[in-house]
Formats: sequence, structure tokens, C-alpha cells
Amino acid sequence: MMNVQPYLFFDGRCEEAIEFYRRALGAEVTMLMRFKDSPEPPQPGMVPPGSENKIMHASFRIGDSELMASDGHCAGNLNFQGFALSLPAADEAQARQRFAALSDGGKVQMPLSKTFFSPRFGMVADRFGVTWMVIVPQEPA
Repeated sequence: MMNVQPYLFFDGRCEEAIEFYRRALGAEVTMLMRFKDSPEPPQPGMVPPGSENKIMHASFRIGDSELMASDGHCAGNLNFQGFALSLPAADEAQARQRFAALSDGGKVQMPLSKTFFSPRFGMVADRFGVTWMVIVPQEPA
């Protein structure tokens, strides 16, 4: 079995992002390592001074999906483009709750509404710039 896992670089805001996903979506951290805990020191110039407590690597679960994340180079240049994370919802109420949670501090790109392919679908860039597509799957005909 092959599994593709998103790896998100929050460039200095990883801990804040994980906490946001914990509150918004019930994310559960399965692994977290800070730069100061690395068995090998970072290469010179890889991490700015004072970033020892930033997250070198983390894994967290949202539902059945595992995502990975890091503070990366800790430069504060968040740039999530060219992809979106699709988040299925069991029903319209759950879709509204998830969409509202992800919209907090974010930017709605397409309001949650009925479409030809779903009873509820919407797109939102969360406060970190990660685009989410919240969707209630269409019932089989």
C-alpha cells in the first residue's frame, strides 16, 4: 500500500499551526521534535540563532490522515500555493462546523454552499495560508 502524506512548512509558526488544528479539527500530535533536541546539530545557516525551540519535525493526525510539519528555516515566509487539502465531512452540520473553525482568522475563497457535486462544498485559506476544501460527499444515486 502506498500513502502520500502532506508535509507543511510553517516557517516559524508550526507550533501555533498545530495548536490551531488541534482546536479547529481535533488534530492529535503523534511526534514532535524541536531543533534543540536533534541528535545532530543543524548545518551552519540552516536555522537562525534563537530558533532552538522551534519545531524541526512533527507528525499529527486529523481523522485517519497523517500530516507532517516543520518550522523549516524559521524565516517567516509562509507560502502555500498550488495545492489544497480536501476535508470530507459526514454531513452539512459537520461541514459548517469545520468550515467555520478553519475560517477563523482565514480568508473564505468560496463560501460553503450547495453545488452540483456536493450538498455542501467550500474553500477557505486558513490563517496560515493553507487552502482547505470542505466537502460533504454526494450520496450515491
